[in-house]
Amino acid sequence: MPLRFKVDILDSLKEKGYTTYTLRKENILSQSTIQKLRDGKGLAWDNIERLCALLDCQPGDLLEYIKE
Repeated sequence: MPLRFKVDILDSLKEKGYTTYTLRKENILSQSTIQKLRDGKGLAWDNIERLCALLDCQPGDLLEYIKE
């Protein structure tokens, strides 16, 4: 996959005070989205927007394009 995450999103969220339990319990992210983050798989735009809001960053801070 030519798009990949530059940072470990779950670690970044944990630094901001969001555990995976909190993310699921407060319906911030679904279990399937959390699993996609663990596996490094692609996310829907609405999830990327939510991550940017939670981490106070731009999509380019999270994602990079790697030429195959």
